[in-house]
Amino acid sequence: MKVKPDVTKVPSKIKSFFKVLGPGLITGASDDDPSGVATYSQAGAAFGLATLWTALITFPLMAAIQEMCARIGTVTTSGLPDTLKTHYPKWVIYAMLIFTVPAIVLNIGADIQSMGAVAHLIIPALPDYVFSIFFTAVLIFIIVRFDYQRIAAILKWLCLVLLLYLVVPFMIKTEWGQVLKHTVVPEVQFTKDFIMILVAILGTTIAPYLFFWQATMSSEEINQKSKIPAINDNLLGKVKTDVYFGMGTSNVTMFFIILTTGVVLHNAHITKIDTVEQAAKALEPLAGKLAYSLFALGIIGTGFLCIPVLVGSMSYMVGETFGWKVGLEKKLGSAKAFYGTVIISLVLGLTLNFIGVSPIQALIYTAILYGLTAPVLILLVMHIGNNKKVMGKFTNGRWSNILGGFAFFLMAISAIALLYFQFK
Repeated sequence: MKVKPDVTKVPSKIKSFFKVLGPGLITGASDDDPSGVATYSQAGAAFGLATLWTALITFPLMAAIQEMCARIGTVTTSGLPDTLKTHYPKWVIYAMLIFTVPAIVLNIGADIQSMGAVAHLIIPALPDYVFSIFFTAVLIFIIVRFDYQRIAAILKWLCLVLLLYLVVPFMIKTEWGQVLKHTVVPEVQFTKDFIMILVAILGTTIAPYLFFWQATMSSEEINQKSKIPAINDNLLGKVKTDVYFGMGTSNVTMFFIILTTGVVLHNAHITKIDTVEQAAKALEPLAGKLAYSLFALGIIGTGFLCIPVLVGSMSYMVGETFGWKVGLEKKLGSAKAFYGTVIISLVLGLTLNFIGVSPIQALIYTAILYGLTAPVLILLVMHIGNNKKVMGKFTNGRWSNILGGFAFFLMAISAIALLYFQFK
């Protein structure tokens, strides 16, 4: 007699799986911010499908680093700055602040400008700076007004906007055989432009601010529970699932943006895209108004998704370094310095609209600063992850160290290449 499968268990398992998702999903999704979209669009426009394989390479590397950060935050119930302050010389965290904070502010500014420019394309009657001011005000209100749990829920739902990018290639003629070939067979062109786009892709996907956000939000998940759970392999397994799913989401989105712009723009001989609004506008006559609208809306949605992560990671970083009261669950009155940093970073980012710094200039400066700090931070994260005084029995496994070491090697080579081509 055949035993019928219990179909009621399937929805329950799906529900349980989505309950596990949290900081890792948000971190991964926020990696595809408007500046990231600009980088991937330029890769597709300039080189067609030639860089699709990078999505497969970057996934295990960013997943390994972010899993370490999540495990550190979960085990220590503290963010990276607190851990660095406790176990390492103070100059280390101060050096990270000097390089990372300006990069994050520039990144915020580039993203706000991109959102405003794309909104202007949709509603031309209003200038882009009006939209930039509006988006900044909305972001300040949301971050200051709502606690962490509410913001996390909002960000989880905003992750759905990434699905917009997955739709576009199926609305246009795509040679899927060529897509498969370029996905699994790496292609490297030994030219300055191609090497620089590879460096930009690495810098965008393995960005230092994500390390801080992942560790802090993983610790927040633990600290926000009424009863702090026992740290065990089962809990860390759920953390790993969350991180891997989030990084997978990020890389699938990256893949489809390169695919869309590679098929539509490169094939139409549009090979230079400096901003996301250029990418969106170029799509309209070639892929249709619907595809253009979906791409543009995706940029605005990912801006709302990623900017709170940029702002939050910087505010936690600065606040924990100087011993302030920090936390998105706190009210404005009890964490004035923390929320002051939130507001100042957004306003500084907004001012880039008015002082002549273009988004592409901001992204170049950001890439340089991220490129210099990422290798050092990867080494620090790996050292913490292997430090038994900090992690107890939950230190890095063999594959974490292998992939982390490879990520360090690639980011160090990228930093050298970045400096070489900038000052050549």
